[in-house]
Amino acid sequence: MKLNSNTLLTLASIALSILLLSGCGDDNKITTLKLAHGLDTQHAVHKAMVFMDQRLQELSAGTMAIEIYPSGQLGSERDTMELLQIGSLAITKVSTSPMEAFVPEMKVFSIPYVFRDEQHLWNVLEGEIGKNLLLAGESVRLRGLAYYDAGSRSFYTRDTPVRTPEDLKGLKIRVMKSQTSMRMVETLGGSPTPISFGELYTALQQGVVDGAENNPPSFYLSKHYNIAKYYTLDMHTSVPDILLMSSHVWKTLNPQQQAWVQEAAQLSVGYQRKLWKASSDAALKAVEDAGVTIIRPDKAAFKEAVKDMHNSYEGQAVFDLMQQIADTE
Repeated sequence: MKLNSNTLLTLASIALSILLLSGCGDDNKITTLKLAHGLDTQHAVHKAMVFMDQRLQELSAGTMAIEIYPSGQLGSERDTMELLQIGSLAITKVSTSPMEAFVPEMKVFSIPYVFRDEQHLWNVLEGEIGKNLLLAGESVRLRGLAYYDAGSRSFYTRDTPVRTPEDLKGLKIRVMKSQTSMRMVETLGGSPTPISFGELYTALQQGVVDGAENNPPSFYLSKHYNIAKYYTLDMHTSVPDILLMSSHVWKTLNPQQQAWVQEAAQLSVGYQRKLWKASSDAALKAVEDAGVTIIRPDKAAFKEAVKDMHNSYEGQAVFDLMQQIADTE
């Protein structure tokens, strides 16, 4: 984990405040949980976290609160997950894609076209499969609290419109640091290039990559549409965000406090999903108004192109999980 000296000083302060966590059984103290994430303060996820803090304060009668560090102040998603593992941070939000490095089953979200539609995705997330995956990271000190909507990911490119998988051939496409995401782009003919989200604007600007893939609000709020003028809504993956808590910090809370945190997190999910839908629709309109060409391709060709990738998992645990998902109504 490579952090500069200012960040290290901030982390030292946070670690000290967590070590001094008070309020576990003391009604005169406030237990403050530190939360860090990499998104803009206008993002639906950040607003949902503010909502979560408000609900937690209400549920706990002011004895608990969440202090939020947005916009990557404390590092990348990988950095914040590692901070959770050592107990120097209480909560973070990450995509489920980089989570596969800690919980191999999470790779299922980065395999293209596993979910039939949005309702199918949420039926899985809110059912037994989703609940089991939330707690699968306990062995590595990462406890899932809830899922946030992150829509579907689609390709956007600087100069080359993508209407079929063949159009991706030879293009350097930024992906998250996920082996499955890299394999997906390779299967479709592109050249996957892992780059942190915070560095992507410059990478697009300088031609280090020819494009990337993400959901509409992230494409818009990152201002990547200033450079990437083609957005292909192939919707290859539905990769939810996951709200994670440090198992170490979780265990410092008493059962009542744990229940309040869990309830506040769950209440924020419904709020975030409403905001997400509105922001996704608004983002598509905004980038189109800004001159981006929105392409709505025939997804059948993309689905056909990844069939061999699906079949390659046969005999692995994730293939059984894919079958269970396919059988979910």
